[in-house]
Amino acid sequence: MAKVTAGRDELGTFAPKFAELNDDVLFGQVWSREAQLSARDRSIVTVTALMASGILDSSLKFHLHNAKNHGVTGEEMAEILTHAAFYAGWPKAWAAFRMAKEVWEEVE
Repeated sequence: MAKVTAGRDELGTFAPKFAELNDDVLFGQVWSREAQLSARDRSIVTVTALMASGILDSSLKFHLHNAKNHGVTGEEMAEILTHAAFYAGWPKAWAAFRMAKEVWEEVE
């Protein structure tokens, strides 16, 4: 995974400790533990957790792109979101599906 600097870019001067934890711990140390769980699987877990929590904003879109970049296919994401809909909520799934559809339809 490429080095993430979003925390410092967005909040570095306002909340430097939070930015450091975001960039260095979450996206540095946690996401790099691929021997324990692949980045692909972490992406699936993260998308599911965000959807279930109702975080249906740019964070979800970022992680949908991340999942796609880690090899999750559109068909797989559709299955993941369908399955999660029964546990996390139908309206949340609708919102996540709209965003996922955009991400997988983007031409690269």
